[in-house]
Amino acid sequence: MTIAALSATDLLQMFLHFTLMSLLSVGGAITTAPDIHRYLVHEHHWLTDTQFTDSIALAQAAPGPNLLFIAVLGWNVAGPLGVVAAMSGILLPSSAIAWAVTRWGRQRPEHLAVRVFTNGLTPLTVGLLLSTGWVLSQPVLGHGQPGGLVLIAVTVVVMLWTKISPMWLIGLGAVVGALDQA
Repeated sequence: MTIAALSATDLLQMFLHFTLMSLLSVGGAITTAPDIHRYLVHEHHWLTDTQFTDSIALAQAAPGPNLLFIAVLGWNVAGPLGVVAAMSGILLPSSAIAWAVTRWGRQRPEHLAVRVFTNGLTPLTVGLLLSTGWVLSQPVLGHGQPGGLVLIAVTVVVMLWTKISPMWLIGLGAVVGALDQA
């Protein structure tokens, strides 16, 4: 993969887009993957579908916070400057807001606004996670790979009806992927 040499204007736009995504990432940065995909793949053509999905898979397989996928996407778009633009954009607004709201909420735990805000985030987070799952499954669904379709179905069933650790499912996915490449 070749890394694009983005102009200062492109880097600023990328920073501003990730800043907006930061404000929407109430369920974690991964919930913004569908819009980040739209922005990087469809709108600017800086990455392909496969590069986008591979970037997320690589970051999720690595030890560390789930947020690493933002750094990998930034790197794959524009190298070190892309990492700075993407990571500072995704971290600064949400961190500042979280700090301020947490301080305010701890002082007023029974305030109606605190309870409404907390209860309202649950359905929003679930919806964002479902749309992320949909976007990340598109390379498999679009190519009609039966092994991938079965793996998606098994993962959904196991996660909904058992208490098996997701790490086992990640391992199963790695084995299926390795067998597919063989």
